[in-house]
Amino acid sequence: MIKNNNFNNYREVLDFLFSQLPMYQRSGPAAYKADLGNTLKLDQYFHHPHQKYKTIHVAGTNGKGSVSHMLASVFQEAGFKTGLYTSPHLKDFRERIKINGRPVPQAYVIKFINRHYSLFSKIKPSFFEMTAALAFQYFADEKIDLAVIETGLGGRLDSTNIIHPVCSVITNIGMDHTQFLGDTLAQIAGEKAGIIKDHIPVVVGKSQPETEPVFRKTAKEHHSKIFFSDRNFFISYSMFTPAGNQLFNVHKKDGLWLDNLETGLSGNYQKENVITVLQTIETIKNIFPASITTIRKGLKNVIPNTGLHGRWEVLNHHPLIICDAGHNPEAFAWILDQINNTPYKKLYMVLGFVNDKHYHDILGMLPRHAFYYFTQARIPRALPVKDLYHAATQYGLEGTPVETVKQAYDQARQTAGKYDFIFIGGSTFVVAEVI
Repeated sequence: MIKNNNFNNYREVLDFLFSQLPMYQRSGPAAYKADLGNTLKLDQYFHHPHQKYKTIHVAGTNGKGSVSHMLASVFQEAGFKTGLYTSPHLKDFRERIKINGRPVPQAYVIKFINRHYSLFSKIKPSFFEMTAALAFQYFADEKIDLAVIETGLGGRLDSTNIIHPVCSVITNIGMDHTQFLGDTLAQIAGEKAGIIKDHIPVVVGKSQPETEPVFRKTAKEHHSKIFFSDRNFFISYSMFTPAGNQLFNVHKKDGLWLDNLETGLSGNYQKENVITVLQTIETIKNIFPASITTIRKGLKNVIPNTGLHGRWEVLNHHPLIICDAGHNPEAFAWILDQINNTPYKKLYMVLGFVNDKHYHDILGMLPRHAFYYFTQARIPRALPVKDLYHAATQYGLEGTPVETVKQAYDQARQTAGKYDFIFIGGSTFVVAEVI
């Protein structure tokens, strides 16, 4: 029996997780471990809990969180006890680990860390390695049917990449985390393709000329069937319901397949994610069948079923206030397209970035007619507001530096009129402080 450390409450456990161990999302490169050594040690110690249930593994640059939540929602509606492991969280650590939309109990987290504290002190796993072990064990203890597992960073050396899924899903590839994954799309694709396993089908959400050969080569080496979602499905149009949900007409090669498919996620970029979800469901239908009715319910109810937030989320209508956690150039291309298609009188943007992102690329994309509140989240990795403000002025962006996200948000709301638009984003951590 491992000696207990006896943390007294959940707050103390979180302090241990966040402060005593490095976490990539907070401290950056110092927390990144490019090997699976600790993960394998933990897996052996816990007797391979991930082998006790089926899994779907989801990687990609953008959209993997939305795809993971939509898949979990559909399979919940189909009656399967479904685990969901995602990152990062917005408000509470327990958002990362859910079963049928319910976060892991605080008591379980406390007990898990107390019981195995001596082991953690000995091998010193990263935050992500320890959290993955917690998720895998919790899912096994609760005897789930299926877990949707989202990678954290990359794929090949990600702490989740010890599972043997029924399907590997790669949403798309963009220029993100280049200091770890490579500085070309092909190199990044090679890292993401590391989740492809022998004889296990792989679904790729978006066919891209730079990455398709990488995925086809890796799939062939592993004798895995490969499906490109956008080659088999497409959406002919989308519109919004009065409740703010999106309606899609989904086609297959032989014609209209699903008309008026409704999803509770309103970002226009969800068109790519929806077809990735549909391709995945079709690929594993012999293992986890989901009827058309179930698919419709799962996509419509994804937010109440899973608790997903921060994806083109409407916080207010007059003025219109929307937040989105997209944080790289590819994500911002979608975001700006949707902003351009949204009616407003004046645009205000509350923006903050982390200091290792391609924020210069994003600043060069931003509209000059908006007024900006440049700010920074309360994390060590945050780009200092003075640096962001200085960089923004070089791109002709008009705005003001504001020390905290709350102050920036408050100033934007005080200034905006009834028919204006406030957008909040640039970083998951900025969005988290607003929601």
